[in-house]
Amino acid sequence: MSMSELTKDGLGARAVARSDAFGVPPYSEDAHRLTRRFLTPAHAAALESLTRWMTATGMTVHLDPVGNLVGRYEGATPGAPALMIGSHVDTVRDAGCYDGTLGVMLGLSCVEALAAAGRRLPFAIEVVAFGDEEGSRFSTGMICSRAASGQLNYGAQFAGLKDSDGISLADAMEAFGLDAAKIPLAARKPEELVAYLEAHIEQGPVLEAEDQALGVVSGISAQLRLHASFTGKAGHAGTNPMGLRHDALAAAAEAILAVEEIAETWATKGVVGTVGFIEAKPGAPNVIAGAVEITLDVRAIDRAIRDAAAKEMETRIAAIAARRGIGFALRQTLDLQPHPSDPALTAILESVLSDMGLRPLRLTSGAGHDAGALAAITPMAMLFIRCAGGISHNPAESVDPADADLAAEAMLRFIDRLEASYKK
Repeated sequence: MSMSELTKDGLGARAVARSDAFGVPPYSEDAHRLTRRFLTPAHAAALESLTRWMTATGMTVHLDPVGNLVGRYEGATPGAPALMIGSHVDTVRDAGCYDGTLGVMLGLSCVEALAAAGRRLPFAIEVVAFGDEEGSRFSTGMICSRAASGQLNYGAQFAGLKDSDGISLADAMEAFGLDAAKIPLAARKPEELVAYLEAHIEQGPVLEAEDQALGVVSGISAQLRLHASFTGKAGHAGTNPMGLRHDALAAAAEAILAVEEIAETWATKGVVGTVGFIEAKPGAPNVIAGAVEITLDVRAIDRAIRDAAAKEMETRIAAIAARRGIGFALRQTLDLQPHPSDPALTAILESVLSDMGLRPLRLTSGAGHDAGALAAITPMAMLFIRCAGGISHNPAESVDPADADLAAEAMLRFIDRLEASYKK
């Protein structure tokens, strides 16, 4: 019996229901808004439930040295290379239920269908729940998938990472039962893997506009993340004349508008620029801000274009700070190169969608994904799932369970095709 012939009704709906269940405590740090950051009790609760579900399916489960949960469904030959199916279980603050989490749950559903039929493949299947992708705790993204792909060592850059409470990455890992010095041991070898498959909500409006449930990702944009600091002079809001101030917040505000303006001039070349975080100190209503920190996120499918736009932003911001007599420093916290999907795997996904009577629509991902990191060591493919209004990173995220059922079917058919090509 082929994978596509297995009982699959409701597999996607089950994944949606499990994702919904992860939307409240203990899987969220906040009772009123979903927030599940890396290495928090909410993260631990999610891994506990995933471990239970994976184990019930017959998978062997372990937590790797960086905090990724790996469930392995062994192949016909023990120790065979694995098809890795994964995504992340961490969230942004005030998140929706499906970004990342749905992909993990769909991978689990596929293995449950396989196990229900007693089917073993010539390769293993590993469902991986990456611990950090969003970077919502330590201001740098994809710690876990970069570690798994051998692109992250625990050097000085990461030793200095701290969350908003001043807790270092090393201390957070230690509290979670992990050792930051062992992060390099999380790296996987290319020969251990057959391919990587990730299902993810689109996080954009294209599929809905095209009336399509699913899409095939052709590639992932290059992403650059920077942290900017502005240093002025705090002072009394009532006694300091306007012309004698060194207002760090005013400089940062002008810089934010400059980022928007420059990104708009580069928009025809696919550039987007975002300032998503700002912190002003001392943060009192009657005190001129003496220090401000912001983050800057710049993306484009072409890395050279992205870097040129980012350089223009840096030059403009430095000039703004100098004109206002404000100290300015910029440091890079993330640099992800563009990642085209594997042509052969992409062709398989397109063929699968055609066989299902769906139009194999190709999409470029402006969002970063764990798939981009894994592409460094194994062929990668991604499947996008329609989300209502294209809304993501927002409690209003919504996925039709029927669309998720189609995604599960597409993934099972993909596994079928991969098995057929693997035997040749």
